Amino acid sequence: MNKKWTSTRLLPFANAFIALSLLYYWIETSAVINPIAIILAGIFALHFFVARGFYRMIFPSIFIVLNLYMFLALFSEFSEFSTLDKNALTLLSVGIIYLGLNLISAAIILHHNITSQIVTVET
Repeated sequence: MNKKWTSTRLLPFANAFIALSLLYYWIETSAVINPIAIILAGIFALHFFVARGFYRMIFPSIFIVLNLYMFLALFSEFSEFSTLDKNALTLLSVGIIYLGLNLISAAIILHHNITSQIVTVET
């Protein structure tokens, strides 16, 4: 299977999922002026306007680091449960699925940007 074809086909879904994740985060904070969400949305929007280069790799890299940090926060919150009950399992399963999809989406975008950069250099 052609890797370029795979990353190109999955790219719209990855971008849409990350855009929805940013929107969900902004809504859940209940603050219209959320500086972190504004900065992330700005970098995400800049990601579409910059044609090539290093700048296209900034947003997926930041998003991967933030989601790895959130994995640590998830496991920290999970460790506070004294017993392994339904709430603990729900927190862990939903958190791993959501953060895992965020990581996969950011990795797809980063892979696409790296491979398009390599193709540009080779041609």
